[in-house]
Order: sequence, then C-alpha cells, then structure tokens
Amino acid sequence: MNILLLEAYFTGSHKSWAEDFQNFSSNDINILSMEGKFWKWRMQGGAITLAQKFNTMKNQPDLIIATDMLDLSTFMSLTRDKSSKIPTILYFHENQLSYPWSTKDKDFINNKHKHYGFINYTSALTADHVLFNSNYHKNSFIEELKLLLKKFPDHNELATIEKIKDKSKVLYIGIDLKRFDTYKIKNEGPPLILWNHRWEYDKNPETFFKVLFNLHKTGIDFRVAVLGEKYKKYPSIFDKAKEILKSKIVHFGYCNSSKEYAEWLWKADILPVTNNQDFFGISIMEAIYCDTYPLLPNRLSYPELLPIDYHNEHIYINNDDLINKLKSTIMNIKKIRNLKFNKIAHPYDWSTMKKSYDQLLCSFIK
Repeated sequence: MNILLLEAYFTGSHKSWAEDFQNFSSNDINILSMEGKFWKWRMQGGAITLAQKFNTMKNQPDLIIATDMLDLSTFMSLTRDKSSKIPTILYFHENQLSYPWSTKDKDFINNKHKHYGFINYTSALTADHVLFNSNYHKNSFIEELKLLLKKFPDHNELATIEKIKDKSKVLYIGIDLKRFDTYKIKNEGPPLILWNHRWEYDKNPETFFKVLFNLHKTGIDFRVAVLGEKYKKYPSIFDKAKEILKSKIVHFGYCNSSKEYAEWLWKADILPVTNNQDFFGISIMEAIYCDTYPLLPNRLSYPELLPIDYHNEHIYINNDDLINKLKSTIMNIKKIRNLKFNKIAHPYDWSTMKKSYDQLLCSFIK
C-alpha cells in the first residue's frame, strides 16, 4: 500500500514519528513536508503549499495521512481533482483546543487562539478517519470542542461532535526504543534526577525545580541532569535553577547527539514529572525504557500509559505527595537501581507497534 504522509511542521517529535513510521512500516510511506518553524503560519497556510506540491506528484497514493498541523479542509478543496477518492486520516499529535496556551501569547491575550482549534475541528470533520495518540487526548479534545461550539451565537452544530467521535480511534505513538540498547551504562554515585523535556512553560519547570530546591535545603544528596531542547525564549526558572543547584547539576542543556542523550537516560535514576501538558509522553517512555524510576502526576495521559499495578508507587496526587515519594526513592536508591521498568515502555516500541499501524491502516482501504 502506498501512503502519503502530510506533515506541515517537520521537526522534533513530529519528524521523528514520521521518519520512524516510514522506516518500520511494511507499507511504502512517502512524506510530503514543510520545515518545522512558524507553527501558526503552518496551520493557516501550510495546506496551500502542500496542495501545490501534491498536485504536481505523478504517483497516486492509496491513503493520505495528515497530522494536526495541517488545515486538511483547505488541502482537500485545493486538490479535489486528485484526492477526492482517496481515504484520508487525521492523526492528532496534539490539538489547539485542549492544549494549555501561554497567557503571554499574543493570540491568547487578544482572544484569537481558538482559531487554531477551529482548524483542528474542521480538519477532523473533513477526514474519513481520526486517530489520537491516547485516550486522554481524544477525550480532552471532544470535551473542549463541546465548550467551543456552545459559544457560537447560533448554528453551533453540536451534532458534528458525534460524527467525529464515531470515526475516531486511538493509535498510540510508535517509538524507536531499541536504539537505546547500545548505550546502556550503569548508574553510579549519588541519585541522579532527570529532566528530559522541552524548556517550555507547559512542561511546568517551576514546580519541578521548586521541588528540587526543597530537597537541596534539607541537605539530601542528589544530582540533576537537565536535558531537553531550549528555545530563544524559555522560562526564567531555568537560569535560577542553574545558580541555586550549581553544586548538583551534572549536565545542563540540549544533548548534541543521540548517543549522549541515551547515556544520560541510562545514568538517570529518577524521573519526577510535573508537566501540565502531554497528550502522550514520548520523553517519559524513553526514560522508563532505560529503567529510570518514574514519578508521574495523576493527570493527562500518565494513568493510562502506566499499568495500574504501578499507580500506587509511581503516581502522585499533589506536590507534597511528589516530595514525599521523591525523598523515599532517594533514601532507597540501592533497591531502586535494581528495579526494571523496560516492560512498561516496550509495547510502544516500533517492533510491537508496526503491526498495529499496518493492520489498522489497511482496514481503512475499501
């Protein structure tokens, strides 16, 4: 089967997923993409550029998959002579309705941010099939969509929500986890706490570092490795943490190679997560695969992805619970380092997920 994957924001996790899908699938995957920058403009105008590229293609795909950064309605209208009989799928990595917007964003301040969520809505209506990367993601999108449509002055079309629900399924992210196997390193020295997320407000670094400041004041011995991608503008708490925790920090910044990133994941002991946004949690599954002890909040996709047998010890209910669990984990570090968490993450490795992808996508071809 020939599949065309449309990605208007080809960078980061979107790029990794697309390339891995292309590499691991038994189908022929052709990626039609745009550079991953100016995400708002990609959502508004990317469909025009990709439509022009599609209309010049000689090969006709059996299936079209677009991700949430594309205005699928506009794309389909501009390519209808070629695309009208091709089944279409919209895959949601994230959505702009239930995504927690920064209060400093100009569109949020001017109350224009719902426009991007409306693009997600019309794209979902247009697609023949809609896929989400977690049940939490699907449910949160549907709930926020209800709130959005109820704000319309008339003709709020609430019945369209059921149409979207009826054609929606969950297809978890596939991750190339086995690539980490080559770089396994033994944990040594004081307990190593890990941050391996983007340096952005939605990952809630304020709470993460305040918890570490609390530990530091008590005199508990630990180290911290701060990984993840940093942008031109990032929360000031990172600079504050660099100063306050300078005696604890063993790495601070983006890893320049996959080898370096993998080695830090294997070295890490504990992953306290404070995120306010995660529709799946790729970086978390990567750390768990490398046997890092997860401490996850009772929200977002985490209770769904973590087997229920692990909830009591690894899911916390508030910040006090997180601090208590973190202290207990540090005090029992010798025992912790002998625990294995690989099996939690293994179901999301492409070696397992590729069959699920191929079977589901083939079922969409009539």
